[in-house]
Amino acid sequence: MAPYHIRRYLESDHPRVVEIFSEGLTNYYGTTVCHLLTLPRTHALLLGGPLALRLASGSWALALLGGLTLLAALCYLSRYPWLTYRDTCLRTDMADITKTYFEGQGTHFWVAEVDGQVVGMVGCLPVEDPALRAQRVQLFHLFVASDHRGRGIAKALVRTVLQFAHTSGFCEVVLSTTMLQRPACSLYLSLGFRKDREMYFSNVWRLMAAPGFQFLYRLPSAKEWTAP
Repeated sequence: MAPYHIRRYLESDHPRVVEIFSEGLTNYYGTTVCHLLTLPRTHALLLGGPLALRLASGSWALALLGGLTLLAALCYLSRYPWLTYRDTCLRTDMADITKTYFEGQGTHFWVAEVDGQVVGMVGCLPVEDPALRAQRVQLFHLFVASDHRGRGIAKALVRTVLQFAHTSGFCEVVLSTTMLQRPACSLYLSLGFRKDREMYFSNVWRLMAAPGFQFLYRLPSAKEWTAP
């Protein structure tokens, strides 16, 4: 398999970066449905709803229709937060990556390339908190195309961010992800990140019982630095 290399983002990369980003989020639809189907509240809804319709109407056909409607709603709910996140990003930071990620200290965006094709991406920005902007950057949008996963590209992209943050004089790198992104969580832990905080990104995530995590990596001093 052809080797990959990591380079600075170019404007010509934008269509492919958006494609990888959108594809990556789509891959979590199935994971989210499976998670929802494990919840006791889902079991109660899928069993209790049709049963209540059967008892109220006396019709098994109506009960079946109600069950199918609930399943369709469940599928929609599993997609909704990912679609909302995608649309928000495409209207904000990813609408103009050059403007967002190449203005000021601590901003950058990289792509991984194989045979001239972009197959991965990651960016970083200083955190929004004014009290922490001088010491902490946040990693954003780590994605690798599905047919190039398992080659260490994601790990190399994260290491690129850590190296950039260190040489730029920052002390910490943070990122946010969800419990449903299990491979990403495992990757961050393997590289030395620690889980710093648990929260819900919105009431929809709370309804789905899918908390988000903030991971933190403390960069060592120049004398101690060794890339993970």
